[in-house]
Amino acid sequence: MTELKRLYDVFEPKHYDLYIDVNRETKTISGTTTIVGEAKETAMALHQKDLAVSEVKVAGQAVDFTIDKEKDLVKFETPTTGEATIEVTYTAPLTDTMMGIYPSYYEHEGVKKQLVGTQFETNFARQAFPCVDEPEAKATFELALKFDEKPGEIALSNMPETLVEEGVHYFDKTVKMSTYLVAFAFGEMQSKLTETKSGVKVGVFSTKAHQSNELDFALDISKRAIDFYEDFYQTPYPLPHSWQLALPDFSAGAMENWGLVTYREAYLLLDPDNTALSMKQVVATVIAHELAHQWFGDLVTMKWWDDLWLNESFANMMEYVAIDAIQPDWHIWESFQTGEAPAALQRDATDGVQSVHVQVEHPAEVDSLFDPAIVYAKGARLLVMVRSLIGDDALRKGLKNYFEAHQYNNATGPDLWKALGEASGMDVSAVMDSWLEQPGYPVVKAEVIEGELTLSQQQFFIGEGQDIDRKWQIPLNANYKELPELFTEKSVSLGNYDALRKANKQALRLNVNNNSHFIVQYDQALLDDILSDVNQLDAIAQMQLLQDLRLLAEGRRLSYAELIPLLQNFADSSSNIVNAGLYRLANNLKRFVKEDSQAKKDLQNLFNRLSEKQFARLGFTPKSGESNDDQLTRPYVLSAALYAKNEQAMSEAHDLFNQHRDNLLSLPAEIRSFVLSNEVKNYGSKELFDNLLTQYQKSTDASYKRDLTAALVSTSDVKLAQTLISNFENSEVIKPQDLRSWFSGLLSNDKSQQQTWDWLQNDWQWLEDTVGGDMEFTSYITVVSNTFKTAERLAEFKAFFEPKINTPGLTREIKMGIKAIESRVDLIESEREAVEKALANN
Repeated sequence: MTELKRLYDVFEPKHYDLYIDVNRETKTISGTTTIVGEAKETAMALHQKDLAVSEVKVAGQAVDFTIDKEKDLVKFETPTTGEATIEVTYTAPLTDTMMGIYPSYYEHEGVKKQLVGTQFETNFARQAFPCVDEPEAKATFELALKFDEKPGEIALSNMPETLVEEGVHYFDKTVKMSTYLVAFAFGEMQSKLTETKSGVKVGVFSTKAHQSNELDFALDISKRAIDFYEDFYQTPYPLPHSWQLALPDFSAGAMENWGLVTYREAYLLLDPDNTALSMKQVVATVIAHELAHQWFGDLVTMKWWDDLWLNESFANMMEYVAIDAIQPDWHIWESFQTGEAPAALQRDATDGVQSVHVQVEHPAEVDSLFDPAIVYAKGARLLVMVRSLIGDDALRKGLKNYFEAHQYNNATGPDLWKALGEASGMDVSAVMDSWLEQPGYPVVKAEVIEGELTLSQQQFFIGEGQDIDRKWQIPLNANYKELPELFTEKSVSLGNYDALRKANKQALRLNVNNNSHFIVQYDQALLDDILSDVNQLDAIAQMQLLQDLRLLAEGRRLSYAELIPLLQNFADSSSNIVNAGLYRLANNLKRFVKEDSQAKKDLQNLFNRLSEKQFARLGFTPKSGESNDDQLTRPYVLSAALYAKNEQAMSEAHDLFNQHRDNLLSLPAEIRSFVLSNEVKNYGSKELFDNLLTQYQKSTDASYKRDLTAALVSTSDVKLAQTLISNFENSEVIKPQDLRSWFSGLLSNDKSQQQTWDWLQNDWQWLEDTVGGDMEFTSYITVVSNTFKTAERLAEFKAFFEPKINTPGLTREIKMGIKAIESRVDLIESEREAVEKALANN
């Protein structure tokens, strides 16, 4: 299934005049779009989706037209080639799909209201106006926006408003840009404004349902991020303003529309007095990600969606570069190590995963490219690898040249490698092609064979995988200077190990700092050498050891049972990232134990031993002046202690609940979800459940709503779980944007898994109709495949999803899901006995 011809090859738009009239009452859009451009052929077409086109004019003369619904086209003829002026008049529905032009719903002071906004990425501009809806078809835009305006409402767009006349809001002409970056919004809003050093106006906007101080944090981060990027990129921000807008209904996390960035409220607004440090870091990195795009993605845009990684991987790396510079005390790269790196390594080890650079043609398949673990996390990891290879000076010089060469136009991956290669004097492309163009990653085996230190590389798989002898150019980052910078062969012998060990006076380690996208399997003697002094290793090295051992166990290269005795070595670390690695591995052991079994009690005892000293040290209550590490470690420790049924932890959580019973929002945000979940699990009642669900519906605090969700989905009462499931399709209770977290939580709960799975199978069509156009739609399949762990569930997954396997956009996710569950079932069935024995003996 391919889109046979790109429209840009036939017609190159230069300028759009957009007149759009939105009526919220009747849920209709009416508009006239005038496009000036160059026709290469007389047989013309524009993209449209669900537009009721009433007239098409060419050079002022009405012409015949046809609608090709399957290909989203309106087709017509022009009398000649060359410059053409096309005018299309149309109407369209205002939808509730969170795509195109759509209303967000909220309540303020008891009154239900709407804030209308847009979401045009990937190819939904065609739902708002006829256009050549392809990234390469850059043009300028002038917007005239009319709506059923009420007193106190304002309108925003990519550029400043220049005039309001007879109810029409006119906006300044944009710079040359892609259709998917056009944006506007209108409704009743509040704002906070400031200005960057270079005079760019920066603003944060939200509905008035929020406290005004919830905008402060985002305003500060936005201003400082733009200042940083202007300096780092050595390229000025190209627009007069940068607005950040929180939309009450938003399918993605955020969207980089040029000059009017839109966000889910949870990723822009926060209570400055009661928000966990981890959540502040999430909001800051999301803002920095979107603002990185204002250059990388907006100023220079990928030529076609197959180079989506150019936009997303780069912005994903730059969010950490920026926040590290403007908030160095956060040590934000540690979050990269505990979030992006393991996500990429886990996903990228399944055979059939997409490569970072993927060929794609059909619009229905474009959204399937947005695999967060690959295009975002793995791609960012590869760019971190490049950065460490060439250094920041060459990176900045290369980027400056890249922006100068391609600004207001489009680029491909080779264009970036050329710029970075010329700046660094290194053949960056030769290194990167092996990583971008092929899926997966290598495990480097380090072993001593007949006294010689030997390295070999082989593709690493979790589950069954077809080894086709792939090879990578691997930056080794070894701590022995005798080892090569790049390992490019299948295997290499590096000389007498004893002599190397004596000369270097330390255990051999590869991938120091964990910046390269591979894992290491040391032979037993080399591993024992590292473990003998493990507490002297830095935090990243300890975390990386736990990460690689966990993955090797997942890939059946060693047994989980072998790892259980090692865990205590890391339990007393005060480092957040070591605890992240420790508990990610420990939590995987939960798969092997059955409810109400002796093995589960043994695992709970292990969790208690791992967490008891840390719980005694940290407790529930955050202390004034405590380190960032302590703040970020506490959630791991509390989660472990409560899983272990530590009586003191359960009792303290219950006491905290009672102290804050009349105002649960006032519970410290860092511990609130644990207190609420403990109460539901261990002291639950229908009265408590109803109270928490009511608070969920009334609250506008996204962090509090997330904590309430986590608590409610943990119920062991199947009737109460059914109450939640019965509200899945009631947007007055659970907004479609939030549904996935409710679904995931109830599916992960053994008591409610069957009901939740039944809902998905019975109401799949409703789900597809509601969020089917959303790039996160396929993640419902991922949630199921990440949860199921029995042969019975595998059979049910296949029975339901295999008939849908040829649906565009779902194919890869279904195939990957089957492999993920198969490998998990195989692992559990093979190792359960050994793991149970190791837990009993520990």
